[in-house]
Amino acid sequence: MRNQKPPFEITNQIIDYVAEIAELVGRLTVFSPLSTSPTLRRANRIRTIHGSLAIEQNTLSLEQVTAVLNGKQVLAPPKDIAEVKNAYAIYERLDELDPYSVDDLLTAHGIMTRGLMEESGVFRTRPVGVVDSEGHVLHFGTLPQYVPDLVMELLDWAKTSEVHMLIRSCVFHYEFELIHPFADGNGRVGRLWHALLLFKWNPAFAWLPVESIIHDRQQEYYDAINASNDAGESTVFIEFMLSAIKASLIDAINTSDKMSDGKMDKTTMRWEQIKKFLETHPYIMNADVRALCGVSAATANRILSSFVTDGKLIKQRTKGLWDYKLSSPISNCEH
Repeated sequence: MRNQKPPFEITNQIIDYVAEIAELVGRLTVFSPLSTSPTLRRANRIRTIHGSLAIEQNTLSLEQVTAVLNGKQVLAPPKDIAEVKNAYAIYERLDELDPYSVDDLLTAHGIMTRGLMEESGVFRTRPVGVVDSEGHVLHFGTLPQYVPDLVMELLDWAKTSEVHMLIRSCVFHYEFELIHPFADGNGRVGRLWHALLLFKWNPAFAWLPVESIIHDRQQEYYDAINASNDAGESTVFIEFMLSAIKASLIDAINTSDKMSDGKMDKTTMRWEQIKKFLETHPYIMNADVRALCGVSAATANRILSSFVTDGKLIKQRTKGLWDYKLSSPISNCEH
């Protein structure tokens, strides 16, 4: 059994991140359209689900995730579609969950993995090892007979610790993955619970797609876990996660500033959103624009067509579907 307090150090970098994030959250809470825009909230929730599932090799694109959640038929593996529906169902219940309740944790796992695995909603009964994409064992999870006590101990620490919630939530995330309490779904539930802890600190985190940032920096995420495993404590992971949270807040604030201060008209703002999306994706499709801009399919078509006319985008056909890419790499560097 481990000591009740998980091992980590609070570095100057961590202190700086906490101060910066607290300031950014204050700015977001005051000015963000997140508090008044159901469309923006839904778009961010979809980005969250896509990001978290994509980390676990779910094959659905952001467009397909959007289509599934809009009740459309999508040609994709049934397991991947079920993962999307399950994840959306539990994220929609975020405000009902108690982040310190083992029963709620098991309920969340049950919904996240509903119909997908035998041991759904229960702690695993067999030993597991965590392997990377090449089959190398990164670490062995806690032996199953110790899992329930260690999870309850971790939840109790998260509830009673006086460490700042920003740090506490990152420590929980890391220690949860280390225990590896479930036969499958540990990454998805760990990221959900991290979001839940942050939400209890500040409700704005219910609508921030931190998981999308993690997906964009997936190798750094794994490197931080591995470095913390090697060090025997979570300091490196805490620093990485705080940097991802900060990046997510800056993205949200930049969008808010442009919307509220009238720095740019609607067309320019939409172009900025599309251009940012294309920094991490080879092309963009109609459903991506609907999710990013909160518009209908017809409006998304008009937006894309106007940028093709302006020479900013090139329209092409891939696997029978129209998609759009930047007309030149230089466009990616415009300010």
